[in-house]
Amino acid sequence: MSLRFLFDHHVPMAITAGLRLRGIDVLTSAEDGIAELDDDGVLQRATELQQVVFTQDDDFLVLADRWKSSSREFAGLVYTHQLAVTIGAAIRDLEVAARVLEPPEMRNEVLFLPI
Repeated sequence: MSLRFLFDHHVPMAITAGLRLRGIDVLTSAEDGIAELDDDGVLQRATELQQVVFTQDDDFLVLADRWKSSSREFAGLVYTHQLAVTIGAAIRDLEVAARVLEPPEMRNEVLFLPI
């Protein structure tokens, strides 16, 4: 089973579209109706859906660390700074992650792009 993603509202639609063209399961926070939730709510929702959050918001790094420190489980987090990768590189790396990683491997983990 490949990874499924829940994209934070900061992620460009071009990344969503590129991954969907490659058959990767992506749900945006807007599509799920949670775009107005705080970061804690987004991470909780993704965990409920068993989807890995992809974000370019560094506040999620602090949040993931806080959850790990308090033994609160989450489905996983993929992070990149907005200027660290191009849209094409983000699509490529997220596709690789989705195809080679299993959901249990991402549980309570943070993956940084570029890979």
